[in-house]
Amino acid sequence: MTLGRDAVDLSLYLITDTRLCAHKGVLETVREAVDAGVTLVQLRDPDASDADFVALGRALAAALTGTGVPLIVNDRVHLVAAIGADGAHIGQGDISVADARRILPSNAFLGLSVQHPKHLVAARSGQFADIDYLGIGPVWAQTTKPDAVAPIGLDGLRALVQSSPWPCVAIGGIDADKAQTVRASGAAGVAVVSAICGQPDIGAATRALRAAWMVHP
Repeated sequence: MTLGRDAVDLSLYLITDTRLCAHKGVLETVREAVDAGVTLVQLRDPDASDADFVALGRALAAALTGTGVPLIVNDRVHLVAAIGADGAHIGQGDISVADARRILPSNAFLGLSVQHPKHLVAARSGQFADIDYLGIGPVWAQTTKPDAVAPIGLDGLRALVQSSPWPCVAIGGIDADKAQTVRASGAAGVAVVSAICGQPDIGAATRALRAAWMVHP
């Protein structure tokens, strides 16, 4: 982690899904989830135009002001400043870590998706100080990202977590029943989409995840 950036709380990491949140909307879903214990929010909407993405991002940034919960932008590093977000998250097929750092403010958070040991080797090879955390998965089968790679399972998660010099958040098919198992792997948190987005009671779903995570294995 680069000097000057504080540690980020990855324990309950919400990734938004505009389609799943259609009933309440992304903004209200995030508000209720943060009130119930979400510690970090990632704005993800691959189908939105840049203009719509910025508008939603600014509304989320305003709603999160004073909560202590950072807003991370998925993929669109070039829009972080326009939104007033706290950082970005990139995948293996997105912009490089080096290029992302050249665009981002020096105090912005940057997360990187990892699915394979070779990704971790590449990340460690020359950009050690430029990443703040890793997103690892999918751990289990999921339905919110059609182009995701095959699940790596708990053994795959555990191996990557134990080899990583960065804190790791697990993603993919995680719900309250699996949160404690993920914590036992050494991960710093769980990232969820459908376990919160689209749930009939956002607060209850979030609190269940939070309670499950807080139970020490």
